[in-house]
Amino acid sequence: MSLSGKTLFITGASRGIGLAIAEAAARAGANVAIAAKTAEQHPRLPGTIHSAAKAVEAAGGQALPLQLDVRDADAVAAAVDSAAAHFGGIDVVVNNASAIHLADSANTPIKRFDLMLGVNVRGSFATTAAALPHLRASARAGRDPHVLTLSPPIALDPRWLGPHAPYTLSKYGMTLLALGWAAEWADDGIASNALWPRTTIATAAIRNLLGGDEVVRRSRVPAIVADAAMAIFARPARELTGQCLIDEDVLRAEGVSDFDRYAVEAGAELMPDLFL
Repeated sequence: MSLSGKTLFITGASRGIGLAIAEAAARAGANVAIAAKTAEQHPRLPGTIHSAAKAVEAAGGQALPLQLDVRDADAVAAAVDSAAAHFGGIDVVVNNASAIHLADSANTPIKRFDLMLGVNVRGSFATTAAALPHLRASARAGRDPHVLTLSPPIALDPRWLGPHAPYTLSKYGMTLLALGWAAEWADDGIASNALWPRTTIATAAIRNLLGGDEVVRRSRVPAIVADAAMAIFARPARELTGQCLIDEDVLRAEGVSDFDRYAVEAGAELMPDLFL
């Protein structure tokens, strides 16, 4: 597909899934606003907005690194407007920035609760709301604008709620926003969908918080989510919206049948994602 001339605003794009989407978009010719908090190298978290920008440019796209804490609504609005001014608009918003704390309510400090709600729900809302005028302009120009939110399908089974209700609330909140936006902006021609992986993905969060090297070994690489995102962006905005999508299902619908290339370790038994 081609995203030539289109601009993506991606939160949390300095590493992991956000960076993979940024690089895939760059290979398709896109401009990418790299909006993330890390501007200097962290000892446990590889990647910064500057290294991500270099990766985007190496992949063939144009990049704009923007240091941003999505909890700061004024900073979000300024970053969105800066990206729109720099590239001449915004066609795609990817709500990828996320905070995680996998614990039950008794073991979730209120500061952690506030962090997850602030980054995951409030940050996604602030980013998308700030970009809305630019997305509407993109729709009027017939450019098929998309909002893609990295959040899971909603299931009210107690096994998804009991072990980590605070985190689940924050991720389900993102999904509810994604579905709400689809209904709210249907007449505008702005697509809004949620996307989630079938398996665990080899990211810093998986390595540091969810089981270390053993879980990473049984995971897929971020490229599978990025390839699914590209398939979504290739669809007309009015034809694919209001859906909770799974990366593997999206790619199967595109004719992909060989998923071995996405495995961190060939032949390893894959770890299903905790929401699936």
